[in-house]
Amino acid sequence: MFYQPKDGHGLPHNPFKAIVSPRPIAWVSTRDAEGQRNLAPYSFFNALADNPPQVMFASTGAKPDQAEGKDSLANIRATGVFCINIVEEALRDAMNVSSGALGKDEDEFTAAGLEAAECETIDCPRLVAAPASLECRLTQIVPLLGENNFMAIGEVTGIHMRDSCLVDGIFDVTTFRPLSRLGYKDYAVVDNTFTLARPGD
Repeated sequence: MFYQPKDGHGLPHNPFKAIVSPRPIAWVSTRDAEGQRNLAPYSFFNALADNPPQVMFASTGAKPDQAEGKDSLANIRATGVFCINIVEEALRDAMNVSSGALGKDEDEFTAAGLEAAECETIDCPRLVAAPASLECRLTQIVPLLGENNFMAIGEVTGIHMRDSCLVDGIFDVTTFRPLSRLGYKDYAVVDNTFTLARPGD
């Protein structure tokens, strides 16, 4: 099968996100200019560089109570900071609750029964239960093709790691089984890994 996205695919559901998978999930915590907290998952997310460490996530779509984009994007525009919390399998239901269409004045931490703490290097909440959290200072917001598609890029200024995830000096993802997004309504977890050395290593 071949199709051009502009012409449609003719399938019951869009296969694009199923093809580009698995995708890590950024559980983005922010605060607006008035101090209202927000927590929302985004699966268009990845690391971009490691010196200095930089990450990105993309916000797609809009909310009726925001002028442009979604709450996370509006809060980042207002404050210049955000925190990316890594999602573990044990928190999948709470993550799903926070993905709901809550109003901008509603607190997803409270709705999902999650505890927040203050970040160390930025004025932003983080998720206490996350196996790792990345404190980020915004470097740029890039408009993407299409309506209400934006990429937020941030420099990581602080990193929190759960002590039990460090095994012999290595951050071991099998200790918490990170959740990833597939296509449609499907998810997966990382529950086994293998080592593969590059030629010459």
